[in-house]
Amino acid sequence: MDSRTEEIQRLKDRVDKDSNAIQDFHLKMLRVNAVNPKMGGPGEGERSRFIEEFLRGEGFSVERVDVKDPETGKTRPNISVKLPGKQPRNLWYIAHMDTVPEGSRELWLTDPFEPVVKEGKIFGRGSEDNGQALTSSLFALLELKRSGVALPFNVGLWLVSDEEFGSTYGVRYLLDHNHFRKDDIVIVPDSGTSDGVDIEIAEKGLLWFKVTTTGKQVHASLPSRGLNAHRIGMKLATDIDETLHSKYADADPLFNEPRSTFEPTKIEPNVANVNTIPGLDIFCFDCRVLPKYGLDGVVSTIEERARFYEKESGARITLDLIQKDGAGPATSETSDASRLLAKAVQYVNGTEPKFVGIGGLTVGNLFRKAGIPTAVWSTIDEVAHQPNEYCHIKNLIGDTKVFAALPLLA
Repeated sequence: MDSRTEEIQRLKDRVDKDSNAIQDFHLKMLRVNAVNPKMGGPGEGERSRFIEEFLRGEGFSVERVDVKDPETGKTRPNISVKLPGKQPRNLWYIAHMDTVPEGSRELWLTDPFEPVVKEGKIFGRGSEDNGQALTSSLFALLELKRSGVALPFNVGLWLVSDEEFGSTYGVRYLLDHNHFRKDDIVIVPDSGTSDGVDIEIAEKGLLWFKVTTTGKQVHASLPSRGLNAHRIGMKLATDIDETLHSKYADADPLFNEPRSTFEPTKIEPNVANVNTIPGLDIFCFDCRVLPKYGLDGVVSTIEERARFYEKESGARITLDLIQKDGAGPATSETSDASRLLAKAVQYVNGTEPKFVGIGGLTVGNLFRKAGIPTAVWSTIDEVAHQPNEYCHIKNLIGDTKVFAALPLLA
């Protein structure tokens, strides 16, 4: 057994020895509500203070970047710790502190903000998204620190705000203010599979849009006096659906959903009674677009169909873009981020990883757009945002081992 193998084995043993402490930290952290304030929650403030106190208690020097959110009046915290290495280059693990709300409380079998351990799982809002990543990457750094092992480069952790609502006060701010360098190695544990095989190196572009059709509301027995916005809206939604699927139909086998997806989702209430013709119709789409297609072209296609129906029907039709994030370039399979993560997964778990693309959007896409190759990985059942969200304790511990071993495989 060579010295590197011995060091990694000692790290794995340390993680096993501290498994109860890891689980205990995870439970305590989840009890601190960190629902994004744009979604009606208290924000990341209290959770960041809990984490920062823990890190300082373990002897870390903590960097804190607070960003004022004028819309909510909240201060949005971002905190970082780093272990020094032989080279000035940085390896960063990125996890987010904020969560989405619990949704329909009646669908939960337990209190979403009082995590419970059952059947080898921890149930609670944020237990998987992104609590598992936060805890496993934090304890990976802690075990590296306690071991005193020499690191080939700096190894650090950023715990960020606002991921669930666009990252304006988190990763976007940090990138805009030069907290990362082009030669950084970035690992984002915010997507994965149950077997821990998939390493995500590419993401689709994200487009959310809303279409509002304004007609004329009248009594349903006198339709000729009005203009049924709902009928026009339904026709337009169907047309947009069919047109986008037809025009942007190519497939890319790298992605788990190989084609672009264009899904009609939310519709807003119009009239409260059956016998009134609606004068207003509002529908939304969620689009996940392959990188080969620019989002500007997709938007132009939607606008063209809206103008056609506006002219044909006489209704007023408006298009609002809720969110628009183009896809960054795929991370090369030979990049240090991809290569080291693949080696660590294979070394620790004994599985052969594969590189994939996903339709979900992580902060990994923001790093790629900034020219920083990024790999995304974790071992999860993908129950984020669902009622009764959970993480497996064995995955919490296993991912900690992978993140601790990764820098030693450089």
